[in-house]
Amino acid sequence: MNIKKFPFIKTGCRALAIASPMLLSAQTEKLPNIILIYTDDQGYGDLGCFGAKGYKTPNINQLAANGIRFTDFYAPQAVSSASRAGLLTGCYPNRIGIAGALMPTDNKGLNETETTIAEILKKKGYATAIYGKWHLGRFPEFLPTKHGFDEFFGIPYSVDMIPMEYDGTPPKTGKGKAYYPLLPVYRNESIISELNTLPGIDTLTRFLTAKSIEFIDLHKDKPFFIYFPHPMPHTPLGVSEKFRNTTAQGKYGDVISEIDWSVGQIVAELRKNGMLENTLIIFTSDNGPWLNFGLHAGSTGGLREGKGCSWEGGQRVPCVMYWEGKIPKGITSNKICAAIDILPTLAEITNAPLPENKIDGISILPLMKGDKKANPRKNFLYYYEKSQLQAIRLGDWKLVYPHTYRSYLGVEPGKNGMPGPYNSASCGKELYNLMDDRAETKNVIDEHPEIVHAIDSIAMLSREDLGDFLTNTKGKNVREPGFIHTYNNVVKNKAIGSEISYEIPYSLKYDGGGNTALIDGITGFSDYSHKAWQGFEGIDFKGIIELNAVTAIQKLSIGFLLDENSWIFLPKTIIIEYSIDGKTYFPYAEKALKDILPTQVPNRMELNISNPKEMKFLKIKVENIGNCPEDHPGKGFAAWLFIDEIIVN
Repeated sequence: MNIKKFPFIKTGCRALAIASPMLLSAQTEKLPNIILIYTDDQGYGDLGCFGAKGYKTPNINQLAANGIRFTDFYAPQAVSSASRAGLLTGCYPNRIGIAGALMPTDNKGLNETETTIAEILKKKGYATAIYGKWHLGRFPEFLPTKHGFDEFFGIPYSVDMIPMEYDGTPPKTGKGKAYYPLLPVYRNESIISELNTLPGIDTLTRFLTAKSIEFIDLHKDKPFFIYFPHPMPHTPLGVSEKFRNTTAQGKYGDVISEIDWSVGQIVAELRKNGMLENTLIIFTSDNGPWLNFGLHAGSTGGLREGKGCSWEGGQRVPCVMYWEGKIPKGITSNKICAAIDILPTLAEITNAPLPENKIDGISILPLMKGDKKANPRKNFLYYYEKSQLQAIRLGDWKLVYPHTYRSYLGVEPGKNGMPGPYNSASCGKELYNLMDDRAETKNVIDEHPEIVHAIDSIAMLSREDLGDFLTNTKGKNVREPGFIHTYNNVVKNKAIGSEISYEIPYSLKYDGGGNTALIDGITGFSDYSHKAWQGFEGIDFKGIIELNAVTAIQKLSIGFLLDENSWIFLPKTIIIEYSIDGKTYFPYAEKALKDILPTQVPNRMELNISNPKEMKFLKIKVENIGNCPEDHPGKGFAAWLFIDEIIVN
């Protein structure tokens, strides 16, 4: 992408934020400008003021020296879309139905009923803009301009979600990336360009910085909010020629240096226009580093594991805030804080109303003011995947609940920008004192039963409120994401109302809505969390459908999902038998991978069999591939098999 090609754009219960001595209002003091910088996959140890080595971040360090550094600051969840949903709404992501990283084929996004930071600030007269990566829905109904932003310039999802491998080579035929469209670049709701090369990605940081500076220049006389979610340092790494090969840390260090330069350019523009003293700048990251990319990934600063898990390296991130004259210079806070706290904090600062829907954030304004006695957030919930309560922090204590997770230990990371494999690991119920052991190496659960009891009490209430897939608990106060129905997913099916028995139970993480989901006349969207799908983690599907009566069957169809980035693969074989009496079965069809064909829905594949027979019973076995293939980053982990409607006609 060439910068010159793109001309700049010129243009719970309802509650009120509690007043404080520092509260600003339009009547008493000028509302502050707010710039929220959110990097992508930047680790806890990836700033100079947090111990980075091999490169320097002088501009961000200067913000910390003249502001506050938060040492115990948490992303809402350790993955992109969920993290961004939590940041912008002040909610744990599972409360609002956003999990994982949305794919280019997904039909869901942030629900229009949720209230974002941009929307609460617009009520106070703010001009609002986003420059960078959105990742909360690709359809027009989900784009930033539908969620309170006056201006959007950037990309709808991650830079690796393009038909290109991480090293810039074309994707392998039939692999997940081969089905991706080109990466669109948006101006508001219009696509103005598309990216599918590494040189195009190289220009993003400089171009988005220029857009931010222009917005500042255009709003000297009105308070503004800029949300700058950098697409970097997510792989594949992109860096302009000026910063290429300039640090001892290699390309990753070059990328962070350019992000630091971007911060310096924004600060300089604010200073030039006399706006710096009335601007709050927040700098943090969406989750920890993607460690299986080796030298193309960042550092956890000694914390355990990385992106994609609930250990500290996945969810604890650097955070710096600067606000001249309001935040004391050079202070540090080790109190628990999270990105979900930013919305209520900004609401208190600007005297804006909080959302009508229940949120989970708490204002941390007292900490920003330097109040050492303040401790607004007593605990933090570590949710991951769709809704797994994997850990809870209470004060200095972190109680981890039994779960399996992807690990970066015991495997070699990738080289030259390509990913290495993950390992599969599991843990029991474990307790850590993060003040003494932030690397989570010493389990002290047997020594502190009273702490375990206190945190278990929090867990019980949290599960009731938000749910927990690990204990098969559905939350009472969770809300749905937005869905777009791009095709008619209601089909005729003679099996509707029939009985289906499972020889092997489906995985409760993705239950498809119950035992009859595969024969209810509703086919699944391209999003694996859509309720029509049933998931089978590392296991086969074996089931018998008993029709209501002996029926003359002309055709049978079975739907499958293919989404290798989410570790969802097509089956090896499908074996189908039929019977009149349920005792003696005869061969009906045996099919292989080559027989499963694409449909009109992205990622949805279908097996169609024409073989007229009379029957009352259908015995179906769908063979899972078992584990992710050798050339997949999930090597060693169980592969998922997703099935939707079994259509009998």
